[in-house]
Amino acid sequence: MNKPIIALDFASRNEVEAFLANFNEPLFVKIGMELYYQEGPELVRYIKSLGHAVFLDLKLHDIPNTVESAMRGLAKLGVDMVNVHAAGGLEMMKAAKRGLGNNGTKLIAVTQLTSTSEEAMHSDQLIAASLEESVLHYAKRAHVAGLDGVVCSVHEARAIGEACGEEFLRVTPGIRPANVSADDQKRVATPKEARKNGSTHIVVGRAITKATDPAVSYGQINNEWSDAV
Repeated sequence: MNKPIIALDFASRNEVEAFLANFNEPLFVKIGMELYYQEGPELVRYIKSLGHAVFLDLKLHDIPNTVESAMRGLAKLGVDMVNVHAAGGLEMMKAAKRGLGNNGTKLIAVTQLTSTSEEAMHSDQLIAASLEESVLHYAKRAHVAGLDGVVCSVHEARAIGEACGEEFLRVTPGIRPANVSADDQKRVATPKEARKNGSTHIVVGRAITKATDPAVSYGQINNEWSDAV
């Protein structure tokens, strides 16, 4: 399902149910830490029962054994995509893949958050490389680990595709229509820019979830994303 992934940045199941009631078609939605920690796996099962695809965005990052065990539990939910932090290292990513097994769930790794600027990366992480070099390095390590792709910004998507192959997923958050605020994201792009720069999937949150008519906003973004092929 290569539709825009809608970030369900809500605090409760009631808000999710009210939002999903605006749509009469299968969606691809993202459940992040805020929502999952409030509502747990039962919400995932509920959303899957409605026929929607789910990207479970928990960004696992721990020692390999712990991540493998956690991923083994998450695999039982039958989600369509799940992720880890590439910064956890090659062995951790391999462990995550082992824990997930061969159930068809796509496993991707977070490179650098789209809220991270190059200056912040240098000062907070003590990484001397450029932001693009850091992201590309993490992507290559995820590829070596056998993962299906990475989370990156639009600005690195093309280089990652060239380095890791076009089948390697480039899931890009920070997507905003031209007339919508960037909020706390530092590296943003429109759906059209994302498609033209090599993104395979886009994640859209507030531009849809906070819209006066979410279904209309989603339709416009989906059309722009699809028409840019």
